[in-house]
Amino acid sequence: MAWIEKLYATYEACKGREPPGAAPLMPISHTTQQAQIEIVINEAGKFKRAAVVAKEDNTTLIPCTEKSGGKSGKKPVSHPLCDKLQYVAGDFVRYGGEVTSGFAADPGEPHRLYMAILSAWAGSSFTHPKLSAVLAYVSQGRVISDLEANGILQVDPKGKIVSTWTGDRDATPAIFKVLSNDQVPADAFVRWRIEQAGSPVSGTWEDVDLVESWIDYYGSQQSKRGLCMVTGRSCILSEQHPAKLRHGGDKAKIVSSNDTGGYTYRGRFHDADEALGVGFDVTQKGHNALRWLISRQSYHDKKSGQVFVAWAVAGKSIPDPFKDTLALILDTGTDQYLETEAQTALLGDVGQSFVLRLKNAIRGYRSKLDPTDDVVVMGLDSATPGRMAITYYRELKGSEFLDRIEGWHEQYAWAQNFGKKVRFVGAPAPRDIAEAAYGTRLDEKLRKATVERLLPCIIDGHAVPFDLVLTTARRAANRVGLDHWEWEKCLGIACALFRGYSKSLGKEYQMALEEDRSTRDYLYGRLLAVADNIEGYALTKAESNRDTTAARLMQRFADRPFSTWRNIELALTSYKSRLRTSDRGAGFLWKREKLLDEIQCRFQSDDFTSDRALSAEFLLGYHCQRAALLRGTEQVAGDDQQPISE
Repeated sequence: MAWIEKLYATYEACKGREPPGAAPLMPISHTTQQAQIEIVINEAGKFKRAAVVAKEDNTTLIPCTEKSGGKSGKKPVSHPLCDKLQYVAGDFVRYGGEVTSGFAADPGEPHRLYMAILSAWAGSSFTHPKLSAVLAYVSQGRVISDLEANGILQVDPKGKIVSTWTGDRDATPAIFKVLSNDQVPADAFVRWRIEQAGSPVSGTWEDVDLVESWIDYYGSQQSKRGLCMVTGRSCILSEQHPAKLRHGGDKAKIVSSNDTGGYTYRGRFHDADEALGVGFDVTQKGHNALRWLISRQSYHDKKSGQVFVAWAVAGKSIPDPFKDTLALILDTGTDQYLETEAQTALLGDVGQSFVLRLKNAIRGYRSKLDPTDDVVVMGLDSATPGRMAITYYRELKGSEFLDRIEGWHEQYAWAQNFGKKVRFVGAPAPRDIAEAAYGTRLDEKLRKATVERLLPCIIDGHAVPFDLVLTTARRAANRVGLDHWEWEKCLGIACALFRGYSKSLGKEYQMALEEDRSTRDYLYGRLLAVADNIEGYALTKAESNRDTTAARLMQRFADRPFSTWRNIELALTSYKSRLRTSDRGAGFLWKREKLLDEIQCRFQSDDFTSDRALSAEFLLGYHCQRAALLRGTEQVAGDDQQPISE
């Protein structure tokens, strides 16, 4: 249970000291709901008006019990103050409202449950003026009637609440626009606003005194005591643990032992309390902290439900392990930074410049995070709607965590091209790696599994799985099968993964062109880049935008380089003849042919004539040689896209 201990400590450290702009941590014994209807009454419980709540403003803090906070089953328990119409409206059944299936035999039961808990709270020593107002109003049994009179709900000629709107589309009532697809107006959730003289706030969710009133009252009603296995103290124990961790409709729980007919604890313990006892305050605060962290600083795949969150227990800022280097260095990419990176790449000192920026970014985090501060990385996922599992958990010290992050971004750094406005040097994000390996339309299960496999590489310092390196390199070589922007992105990521993987094996590659490197695959990559450059230059002069032969044969070249290179050379013959007839073209061609000769002379004879497949190293040679040729292009003024020698 170390995870909940760390979350509890996080809540205690951050409550009331949340970072600027961050949402406040939720108080215990409370939850949030999306309210669709807001009813305004006065302090005497007299109805004043009602309104439909806009979607962007409908998240509402409400009091709850352990059972109502995890509503499930055929007969859900009522919340104490704000709830759906079937609970708060005494005239719900009279207007044809359909109650939850478990209440079908006694449709008035939901309202009686609501009245019982509200009356008990209002009649206790922890009462509050707003409670008396709400109780006085709902006791009149005219909530639906008032909402119908104010145009919030529509009633058909038979006196039933209208479930679907069949009238003029332009005249669709507002209530139909804020409900989810599976809801009808009778399912709307109600929140209260009490206008009274001398009260600075009218909304029940805004009143701090009302929040404290419920916490004190609910605490006085709890009697189950025992040993908390998290703190080691005797205290009030929790009977149920919170849900709604990833979003408002999330029913999956990390801690649950209500399976009395299965094998959750049977055979080892007599009852669930013997298996696990957690203090009410501990589980409430721990889950609230986790919910808060997920909402503000997690990697959350909303389609699959996968969540990874990293945080410092002291509440200090830490780098996000799931962002690329651009986000790490600046948090948000700016044009100024991107322009600087592009210029740096052309100047050739990309490796040195990148390392300096990375170390400065990490140094900024080190100045705030003490070396001994606790940092936690936690992964969550659910296989079923009701059960959630912790799929990954690591505790590290601040210095160790920052060393791992810095190591990942330095080891897997390469020049990345994510589009015209997003070019940077650094490591890609796990989500981008998954898309580079399997395509942008990959299955969500495959994306989830890939991200999960990459997490130990970032946090534990493991090498990236070789199958990911190989798959990404194959997609980068299949240039014809990808759009240009997607291929550029995939190429940069493939080079980053191969460079980082090679480094884990003791082989170092520079991010700039290594003219003295004489390995076969690297040299073949350089040859391909020069051939691509010659034909691309000739096509540009001819105002043709088709792919070069080198681009079209890149996949075949990776599989059979020697035989494919002969085809590429033959295809260049006509372009060379065309360039020789131009003054600038002749000079350009002479320098490129000289470069081809220099590269070929570095081959060992057996290496050059061998037709065995190339490794991903050829992509590094291709990418670096292409960048060097582009640098020569940028040095020419007044000649549109005309490369010259270095």
